[in-house]
Amino acid sequence: MLTGKHLIAGKWVVGDTAFLSSPATGEPMRFAVGTPADVDRAARAAEAAFAAYSARTRDERARFLERIADEIEARGAEVTAIGTAETGLPAARLEGERGRTTGQLRLFADHIRKGGYLDRRHDAALPDRRPLPRPDLKMMQLPVGPVAVFGASNFPLAFSTAGGDTGSALAAGCPVVVKGHSAHPGTGEIIAQAILAAIEATGMPGGVFSLIQGGRREAGESLVQHPLIRAVGFTGSLRGGRALYDLCARRPDPIPFFGELGSVNPNFLLPAALAARGDGIAAGWAASLTQGAGQFCTNPGLMIAMEGPDADAFERAASAALAAVRGQTMLTDGIAAAYREGQARIAGAAGVEPLVETTSGGRIAGPNLYKVASDAFRRTHGLEEEVFGPLGLVVRAKNEEDMLDLARGIGGQLTCTLHLNADDTALAKRLMPILERKAGRILANGFATGVEVADAMVHGGPYPASTNFGATSVGTLSIRRWLRPVCFQNIPDALLPTDLR
Repeated sequence: MLTGKHLIAGKWVVGDTAFLSSPATGEPMRFAVGTPADVDRAARAAEAAFAAYSARTRDERARFLERIADEIEARGAEVTAIGTAETGLPAARLEGERGRTTGQLRLFADHIRKGGYLDRRHDAALPDRRPLPRPDLKMMQLPVGPVAVFGASNFPLAFSTAGGDTGSALAAGCPVVVKGHSAHPGTGEIIAQAILAAIEATGMPGGVFSLIQGGRREAGESLVQHPLIRAVGFTGSLRGGRALYDLCARRPDPIPFFGELGSVNPNFLLPAALAARGDGIAAGWAASLTQGAGQFCTNPGLMIAMEGPDADAFERAASAALAAVRGQTMLTDGIAAAYREGQARIAGAAGVEPLVETTSGGRIAGPNLYKVASDAFRRTHGLEEEVFGPLGLVVRAKNEEDMLDLARGIGGQLTCTLHLNADDTALAKRLMPILERKAGRILANGFATGVEVADAMVHGGPYPASTNFGATSVGTLSIRRWLRPVCFQNIPDALLPTDLR
């Protein structure tokens, strides 16, 4: 049963005002509107819980994460029912995302048990060293304190209430205050119920987790500015993320803002691959562009190919594949409106020609495909901006040097992809040093919409893809965002953290 309330420090708290949800199907429901007062209460509870929670053993925190996963799975049918109603996503997608969410919680649990993430180092004292002795130095990573997490609109589970940011912060030893997304408040509350059950079952302090529902911008602004919050995790739009990032930077004590802001994820279609299997790549691209109505931050919105008959054939094949795709329900009315605005921006740009155009209305979005020559692409900066939805743009390069120049000109990306055959190796070798500076993940002969949750995964990249190019929001390295190194010089063992003795 949904309460429509906030969860603050283990208690369900009613709000002074409420907002109505806007589900894809079913009746709207009332949920409490988050306020600065709610944020203050949650942040103070998180700070009060920090000392006790961060002192728990790695095994205790691991068992807490595993219990959260168990409690989410126990509510699987409820999660799917409310999630599909709120977002319009199919049940299979929600069930797969639920498995990813619980899987990454268990991955984090396994990772912290091993202890390698602490990066423990020891330089033993050298009392007889000349001309000066060396002191005993020990170092390890320690949790930073309470963390703020913003739920994402496009992943109601894996990037929201108990998603990667929350799970990695809890793994690091940091209490979490989540600002829920108003697109799926019911889903957020059910997951919060699961976390509360895990808190009670494992004896964790109530302030280790709070959920403040959405409804107003001021709750999010007050959360990143609260003096007890020590870091922020965000997945969302460039505009919204940049506004919060600037607020973090303007604090009297600036704090890290780990924002994943999306990208166009360019694909470079090299000549031999284009000639040999252009039709197959076109079909794969169309499927990736329209998967989940294109509502993925790794959606491959840009395809760069060299002009000529093979590119003509590729465009015909991609057009045919996209023309067969029916309209799909988008996550929110706002996202659907932004998609229509993005399509109009691309379609109206100088030099852009339509290949497939559809009319979208309400929350239904149809696929769209356009093409543009490289010179026109360079002249119009907006063509490189992400359109969140099933829209693709083919950029025609004149030759290899032009393709290399296009690669140099793109901004920071979450991913870049090479489609290549063996005969493309020489060109690919010239592209690789460029792409390594542009993206957090580089793929060959695939599409970026699948983000594996694993030790080696990087989901981040140079700005504007993310606000911190040295971080990832997916994979076990994500835990390092919520830690800071501390050196202990000549400190007696009895005073050291347990993991450093």
